[in-house]
Amino acid sequence: MNKNRTLLLGALIGAMTGLIGAMLLNRRAEESGNELALSTGEGMKLGVMVIGLLRAIASLGDEKSYHSRNI
Repeated sequence: MNKNRTLLLGALIGAMTGLIGAMLLNRRAEESGNELALSTGEGMKLGVMVIGLLRAIASLGDEKSYHSRNI
């Protein structure tokens, strides 16, 4: 796959993931009857998980890191 197609596909997947996440946050706020808000702790957890996900994506296809973790 060429670079432009990869970037476009990644952007579309990211946009869809963000939209679904926002919908889930809205649903949670509506069900609980509270205002839509993320606490500092929830924001930090989310940030750490996103960084972990990006690291996992960056290591896809990296045979060297795969073998060094499973030794």
